[in-house]
Amino acid sequence: MALNARLELRQGQGLVITPQLQQAIKLLQLSNLELEAYVEAELEKNPLLAREEGEPEPAQAEREDFDDPGMDFSDESRMAAAADMDVRHDDVHADASPGDRATGDAGEAAQQSFESPGHDAGGTVDWSRAGKGGSFDTDGEGMEDGLTREKSLQEVLHEQLAAAGMDGAQRAIATVLIDAIDEGGYLRCDLYDTAERLGVSEDKVEAVLVRIQGFEPTGVGARDVRECLMLQLKERDRYDPAMALLLDNLELLARRDLSALTRICGVDAEDMREMVGEIKALTPRPGAAFGGEPTQAVVPDVFVREGPMGGWHVELNTDTLPRLLVDQRYHARVSAGAKGEADKAFVSDCHAQASWLVKSLDQRAKTILKVSSEIVRQQDAFLAFGVEHLRPLNLKTVADAIGMHESTVSRVTSNKYVATPRGVFELKFFFTSAIQATDGGAAHSAESVRHKIKLLIDAEGQPGGEPDVLSDDRIVEILKETGVDIARRTVAKYREALRIPSSVERRRVIKAAC
Repeated sequence: MALNARLELRQGQGLVITPQLQQAIKLLQLSNLELEAYVEAELEKNPLLAREEGEPEPAQAEREDFDDPGMDFSDESRMAAAADMDVRHDDVHADASPGDRATGDAGEAAQQSFESPGHDAGGTVDWSRAGKGGSFDTDGEGMEDGLTREKSLQEVLHEQLAAAGMDGAQRAIATVLIDAIDEGGYLRCDLYDTAERLGVSEDKVEAVLVRIQGFEPTGVGARDVRECLMLQLKERDRYDPAMALLLDNLELLARRDLSALTRICGVDAEDMREMVGEIKALTPRPGAAFGGEPTQAVVPDVFVREGPMGGWHVELNTDTLPRLLVDQRYHARVSAGAKGEADKAFVSDCHAQASWLVKSLDQRAKTILKVSSEIVRQQDAFLAFGVEHLRPLNLKTVADAIGMHESTVSRVTSNKYVATPRGVFELKFFFTSAIQATDGGAAHSAESVRHKIKLLIDAEGQPGGEPDVLSDDRIVEILKETGVDIARRTVAKYREALRIPSSVERRRVIKAAC
């Protein structure tokens, strides 16, 4: 069969995502802080963009009243504009980064605390200073701010390094190690890789680390919790073979299996209680008492307030909405002064980008309001009666109700917060899976079931509650009596998500308290 080249015409359909539409999609999933940074960058790049001065005027697009019978989400102009930003996940270009396409929630790793509730640590660290990041009484960053700001852990360690009397090579190694210490006081680098990078032996890096571990606060520079506690015990002259065995079995201490620890350490019950008390007097985060970066407070994007007629008012937080406009006077002036084709093309491009950005920001606000209003409409029972009345809800239900795609709703609910009479919640909080009812009635929200499990366990041994510690099987029976059809493994999963120990561990805590 001969091979030859030829020309063919084919007709097909395809969706082309323009750069402007990509920008609109990106704006939709940004948080208010990220949006502010993005707008600042655009103001610097585009001379035709300007901030709108003066107070914002009330607009219907910034508020929805659920007790207003005239409210109508079917306005053609709003629906048409919303369609511009309603795209599917698979519509995005293939070269988009996975982070731009992801819509799932990220988990956070939790750190085990050794201190029991209500226990006074009695350690030397001033915990009243923990987590403070400096003074915010003034707006400036002058000399007074520098004098009143708390020193960070790295600054304190570098000051001690200057007085440690190390030679040049040791000082260089110590500087690298100190910079690798996190805000909790732990070393977050591998000594072998550091030695390879600096061109020295691992033993020399280890020797410098030992010097750093002698700095204040005691326990700084440790590579794990065991080493951190060991350094503090050595400083108190309380590190002996029995205590070393205890530190080697911290997982048993976390489970409060004191009988196994007593057998492993070779001590009696009274000595074990004293050893556990000494461990509780230590701190697993020695760097927490020093200044750090200020924590950013959550600023809600939407406000929900109860109306006088029993409905709910949904309003956008106008403080988080960038107010931009296209400077038409400046555009006319520079357009008249543009002489070459390149100048005219630049001015035209800046004008088009500025106009699209203003339109995209306006549509972003309307889309957030629309999605938030539907979520409030679906979860009005939660706002009125509490978390036990949280209804099962998914993205598809909201998307179908407002005529958008699920991916659009997912982008809107990412990193957006709503302030309600019951607190500030992320919009994703209101999306929970359904758990079927035993009587075939309305399904229960997973969040409300978790709340019921927590209430049952909190009431153990209390008047009106269960007299004994509840096993997971017993919790299943109680929930089924109230109409919740749930499996034992699901109860265990929800209990672990709430960080509630098993019934065996809870019994050990009660016995230890007695």
